[in-house]
Amino acid sequence: MRIDSTWIIGGVALAGQRASSGSPTPLLAALAVAWTLRASRSQLAAAALAGVLAWGGGKRAVGAFEAAHARARDALGAPARCELRGAVASSPTRRAGVMSLEVRVDAASCDHGAIAAGTRARVFSDAGWAARGDEIELVADLAPVELSRNPDVDGLPSRARRGVTLSGRALDARLVAPGRGVTSWIDRARAHVRARILAVYPARTAPLARALVLGEEDLDQGEDEAWKLSGLSHLLAVSGSHLAVVVLTCFAAATAALRRSAALARRTDPSRWAAAAGVPIAFAYADFAGASGSARRAAWLLAVVLLARALGRRPDAARALGLSLIAAAALDPLAGFDVSLVLSALATLGLLVGAPSIAAWLLRVAPRAPESARIAVAATGAATAACTPLLLCFGAPVPLGGVAANLVAGPIGELVALPASLASAVAWPLGALERGLALLASGALLATSGVAHAVSSVPHGALALPPPSVAQLSVAALGVAAAAARRAPASVVAACTVAALLLAEIAGTRAAAPRGLLRVTFFDVGQGDAALVDLPDGSAMLIDGGGQVGSTFDPGRAVLTPTLRARRRGELDVVVLSHPHPDHFLGLASTLPQVRVRELWDTGQGEREGAGETYAALVDGARRRGARVRRPDSLCGAHQLGGAVVEVLAPCPEITPFANANDNSLVLRVSLGRRRVLFVGDAEAEEERALLARPATLRADVLKVGHHGSRTSTSPAFLAAVSPTWAVLSTGVRNRFGHPHPTTLSTLGRAGVQALRTDRGGAITWETDGDEQRILR
Repeated sequence: MRIDSTWIIGGVALAGQRASSGSPTPLLAALAVAWTLRASRSQLAAAALAGVLAWGGGKRAVGAFEAAHARARDALGAPARCELRGAVASSPTRRAGVMSLEVRVDAASCDHGAIAAGTRARVFSDAGWAARGDEIELVADLAPVELSRNPDVDGLPSRARRGVTLSGRALDARLVAPGRGVTSWIDRARAHVRARILAVYPARTAPLARALVLGEEDLDQGEDEAWKLSGLSHLLAVSGSHLAVVVLTCFAAATAALRRSAALARRTDPSRWAAAAGVPIAFAYADFAGASGSARRAAWLLAVVLLARALGRRPDAARALGLSLIAAAALDPLAGFDVSLVLSALATLGLLVGAPSIAAWLLRVAPRAPESARIAVAATGAATAACTPLLLCFGAPVPLGGVAANLVAGPIGELVALPASLASAVAWPLGALERGLALLASGALLATSGVAHAVSSVPHGALALPPPSVAQLSVAALGVAAAAARRAPASVVAACTVAALLLAEIAGTRAAAPRGLLRVTFFDVGQGDAALVDLPDGSAMLIDGGGQVGSTFDPGRAVLTPTLRARRRGELDVVVLSHPHPDHFLGLASTLPQVRVRELWDTGQGEREGAGETYAALVDGARRRGARVRRPDSLCGAHQLGGAVVEVLAPCPEITPFANANDNSLVLRVSLGRRRVLFVGDAEAEEERALLARPATLRADVLKVGHHGSRTSTSPAFLAAVSPTWAVLSTGVRNRFGHPHPTTLSTLGRAGVQALRTDRGGAITWETDGDEQRILR
């Protein structure tokens, strides 16, 4: 296998960007891989320089975004209605019937607070006419974006890549002056094609066609899951195959047209001029198709190949891949966090490196199999193997039927659905032809969708594995590099790699479930509560799950489930629902089916008085899966749990019927040795007064402040009884209630209690051995 130096430099640069958000391990591992692949000293020096520069660039980009977000948050304050004037800064996309516009604000006037010129805001609007460069006026309800900063799932780098600090819904939008640049023309072409797809495709296949042609992700949850679980989602992603179809078709047509000029054909090779013309076409189509990381990387790869052809050089696919990675890292300081880019790079690397070896092995073991089948299996297997580690990082299961599904659906998708969809996009002047091509594309899309649903519905058809740690990814990469470089016999490399992976798994599991410690992680889930309690014997309990009514953000899917997987938590001894309000239970609805729950502690008020279908389904589902549902009458008092003491202090002996659910919150104190943490749910003044009847039970080192810091909670008398060192306020920057209230913050300040806010610093972790204690941010 030939390793091109551009791979090493580009790969190390992307690893340096990944390292900019935390541990330097990705960068060090990438350099170790380069050394294992026998890179020369000059190559290692160039790669190290690229990695350090990329690391610094990433750190600066994240830091600059954090500062911009803080300025926007402090200037605007609570969500506000604003009148804006600005320019559309990125290509509008459509999802769930609404257009998403990114606007660079030039001037703004809000009913309170302010927005500085230059602020970038994402606005959801019905303005299907918008294009980059358009000067527009908007009336919109805006708020700072949530950053969702958590130990195992940090959303900050992805947010920083986009650069958007405010977002909200537009109530009105008006075009002031249309844009006139190339990007404006491209966006108007996108809008036209989008409109034609919605007009001529059936409702079932229109989202699939838009994904293929425009790169818009708008599948419903069931459809999206089917494509992912079958291993076919790459067929809908705009990638190298899409650009190859378009650009190489244009190249062939241009070459044929230029050859018709006898004078030109005598003086030069027309294909070289056609190749040169193909370079801007590659970038223009990548932009038209959504400008995803995978599309831009593919455009750079094609540009390198076409430029080589234009200069009369032999195209080198391996070097083109490396140069495309270098270009991506140079142009985007956080390109390493672009999942589509990294996946497409890994898939291409797998095709270049792994597919030939797999095809040769298949020829030996199945010499009578059709060559096309061997090539298809080799390509699918190599690309899948290369992408699997990264997919596991995002909790995606490994589709066991993925190779078979691709053998069936791949030709339909790539040879029929893709060309027909693209052709229908340009056939709009010829109505009958457009409709015919749309019908052909729809049939192919329905066929591939049928394969996706059939494969995904097979019981145990996908293997759920825990996400690999950074250490495991590093070990795996070093193992592959050692095997490729033939540093040692393959059997020795394999044995050492497996052993190192097992050791990393053991170490990671022990770190995720520490023994002899009580550790509480208060998650950043926006305006809501969610906390994971790691108990001294290695078991765990989850207290609330966050949630926001009407929001597409599901803290269960985005934060809790990925965290539990990363920490190898397949079982929870106890899940506590403090009270039946959506900002405490919505995240549990998607989390509990993913783990085994021994007990669910709940006040029972939701079942007794009704709290909606989601709450009822959550409790019923827990019962069906074998969880014991317990209520205050069996919970009040002290419990030995996992080496700690858990005291249920209220509501005891049962809830107050038809009282405010906040004042019926389950109140728990968890203790180890002489250290304690007090959880009060959304308890307000009435429940606090009842708790003060037994002040000795309230003393704690950490107080999870009631009702997100509302002025109706945390009275001076209650705070004095608790006498905490730290007070955790679980709030979101988008909340409309003014949480935490200045009165509550003032009460904490006067008492000398340090206020820790999830809306300012992300998740908060408190850890103690029963004597010493510390806060981790």
